[in-house]
Amino acid sequence: MVHLLLVADARAQSAITSPWQPALTDPRHPQHFGRAPLPVTRLTVPAIAPPPSGAGETGFDSTGASRKKKNARRKPGAARPAPPPPPAPPGPPQQAGGHTSAPQIAARAGYAEAYRSPDAPVRRPQVPIQDAYEPLGLRVGSFLLRPSFEIARGFDSNPARVTGGSGSYYTAVEPALQVRSQWARHAYGADLRGNFTSYDTLSSSNRPQVEARTFTRFDVARDTRVNVEGRFTLSTDYPGSPNLQADIAKLPTYISYGNTAGLTRRFNRFELSVKGNVDRTQYQDSKLTDGATFNNRDRDFDQYGGQLRASYELTPGVKPFAELGGDTRHHDLALDRNGFQRDSRALTPRAGTTFELTRKLTGEASVGYLTRRYLDPALADLRGVVADASLIWTASGLTTAKLSANSRAEESAVAGVSGALRRDAALQVDHAFRRWLIGTLTLGYGFDQYIGNGREDTRTTLGTALIYKLNRDLSLKGEYRRETLHSNAANVDYDASVFTIGLKLQR
Repeated sequence: MVHLLLVADARAQSAITSPWQPALTDPRHPQHFGRAPLPVTRLTVPAIAPPPSGAGETGFDSTGASRKKKNARRKPGAARPAPPPPPAPPGPPQQAGGHTSAPQIAARAGYAEAYRSPDAPVRRPQVPIQDAYEPLGLRVGSFLLRPSFEIARGFDSNPARVTGGSGSYYTAVEPALQVRSQWARHAYGADLRGNFTSYDTLSSSNRPQVEARTFTRFDVARDTRVNVEGRFTLSTDYPGSPNLQADIAKLPTYISYGNTAGLTRRFNRFELSVKGNVDRTQYQDSKLTDGATFNNRDRDFDQYGGQLRASYELTPGVKPFAELGGDTRHHDLALDRNGFQRDSRALTPRAGTTFELTRKLTGEASVGYLTRRYLDPALADLRGVVADASLIWTASGLTTAKLSANSRAEESAVAGVSGALRRDAALQVDHAFRRWLIGTLTLGYGFDQYIGNGREDTRTTLGTALIYKLNRDLSLKGEYRRETLHSNAANVDYDASVFTIGLKLQR
């Protein structure tokens, strides 16, 4: 009996103290009434390590994992597998209260676009808005050609640009061609333009004019390029020029042609360029009213020059530069018609900058000082401030302003006059009342300084025009221009009014 009691007591103690069975007072015990049983914690079996990297892809796999089939093809009509979820976008944590900040929304939108479903339609980039009245050009191989032809009829109150000159109706034709390459590397372009103005009652003022310019860029390396330029000009002395004879029957024609070759090298933000040029100017004989001719060979000359420019890019849109240019001129004849030696040398230092500010203001502007010394000690040096500019300001989508300025030293055939320093500046404002109706306002100012005789001329130009575009290829143009010249020399002042209406065909 005692033995049975001891055995029962031992079983009771083991039931209470055994770690494998909960006691009645333990809430985990299934007979503990009044409380819900807690979930049983299961033992976690550690994952078996994958086979070594050198193991083959065939044979027995002790892990028991399902093996992926190679080159598994999706059955026709079956849904595509879901893409992996996009990673969490960067940025600050979510704000308190469950709200998402604006940067987080933008970041998630970008991530959603980057991890778009393969079945989603591809979003094509928006095509920029094109002007329905701009010519498209002609594609010939890898070149884009933009030809045009313009014919105009008008009236000029003073074609000869002399004091008290008579007027005449005139007809002008102007063909033009622009060529641009479409290469991924290197570049080639050409601008060709011709003009002939014929007056009904004043044939002595008829003027032919041809201008041609070609440029080629060779991209030798990432930071090195070679530029080659060619130019050709056929024109006449401008009406009212002091170089014209008094009994001239026809404006003398001259041609000028030349080439420029240069090398540009970029060192990070610093850029260095050097170039040399060769030009030739040659005049035809002048025809006089009595049928005779006058030889202009003493005006023919060759010019050799070069330029060195250093620039530094302060910002992506502003690049200031310093430039030093020089040239020498050699005439075919040692002495001109008046016995002067016209050979000379010039030196022109400049400083300026290029602009490209958010595509609103683009171009280049510079200012310098020109000094030209003549071989003949009887001719005074030609000195003066020179300025050059070519700026385009896009005020709005409908209004554009263009500012141009240039300075040049011209040769002279007048006795005792070294040369003429001519400075010109022009402002042109274009406004589109409609895409097919363009209004233009032009303001021009010029100052001519003749070194040797003290003559100074002031020229002004005021013009307005209206262009009506019928379509991409055809447009009408009406123009009025007022020109005046005031000089400190006697019997030189003049004024002229020009009216023109024309038709332009372009592609």
